[in-house]
Amino acid sequence: MPRPSRNPRDPCSPSEDVAHSSRHRRCNPRGQNTNRAAEASSANITWLTCLVCFLRTQAQEILFNTRRSKLLCQKLMEKTGVLFLCVFGFWMLSMHLPSKMEVWQDDSINSPLQSLRMYQEMVRHHTGEIQDLRGSMNQLFAKLREMEAMSDEQKMTQKIMKMIQGDYIEKPDFALKSLGASIDFEHTSATYNHNKARSYWNWIRLWNYAQPPDVILEPNVTPGNCWAFTGDRGQVTIRLAQKVYLSNITLQHIPKTISLSGSLDTAPKDFVIYGMENPPREEVFLGAFQFQPENTIQMFPLQNKPPRGFAAVKVKISSNWGNPRFTCLYRVRVHGSVTLPKESLPESLP
Repeated sequence: MPRPSRNPRDPCSPSEDVAHSSRHRRCNPRGQNTNRAAEASSANITWLTCLVCFLRTQAQEILFNTRRSKLLCQKLMEKTGVLFLCVFGFWMLSMHLPSKMEVWQDDSINSPLQSLRMYQEMVRHHTGEIQDLRGSMNQLFAKLREMEAMSDEQKMTQKIMKMIQGDYIEKPDFALKSLGASIDFEHTSATYNHNKARSYWNWIRLWNYAQPPDVILEPNVTPGNCWAFTGDRGQVTIRLAQKVYLSNITLQHIPKTISLSGSLDTAPKDFVIYGMENPPREEVFLGAFQFQPENTIQMFPLQNKPPRGFAAVKVKISSNWGNPRFTCLYRVRVHGSVTLPKESLPESLP
């Protein structure tokens, strides 16, 4: 390969004198001692030149590396500045954000939370009311099921008992024992009190002993709470609480549906009403009637209404509805007024 030409101005290239001296040294080895000093000085110059070139090269590299480090430092400073700005911004946000969060919570969270709590309380309250209503509905359903399970006869019995307990005769009763009425035993039939009859009562479980006649003056009309007399003919005399201008009389008996014997053959049928003085001397006919046991309460208007007051009333029964041994009276009511009615006043002469 051809050798590169050296620049004569390059101090690192060997000079022609040195080359010439070397050739002369080869050609003339005898003159080595003569030119030894000159060669030493030229060698020193050559090493000095190489040292300078090395130092220049190192200086160039150091300078080049210094520029790269400057660029690196500039980039690093730019990144550091951006990072510092980010940290500063984050610090500023962390300082001011909590107060803003508190304000937002006070305005935007607390009021909805309070509304939600109130709504929850209302829901709990209404839930309790709904549970109470559900319990009441369950009780009503249970009662309806019990009513549906009852037979028609039981329903009718309850209905009749309700009717018996209520007083549908809106008239004063002057034969009521609590008002002072009583029984005149001298003019009243004897009570049915035979041993066989007593066992008969026990057998049908009406009562354990015979009821007295004044039981017909009390409002307690329940099965067995009646006065019985022997056979189908008898009478009872009632002393009224005071003298009364009589207008109506009411008889009451239990219905067939609640009778333990299942029949109404002991009910009175035909009877007559008399008005009497106290003590009884004269009997005044007031009317003859017939009692229908299908109607538990029957009021009869008197056929004869003399313009006078009576202190006692006699109820004379002449038949019953089929029982040959005894007849039962449950209640007798006497109606009228303490003063003479206007329609009974005699017409005034012109």
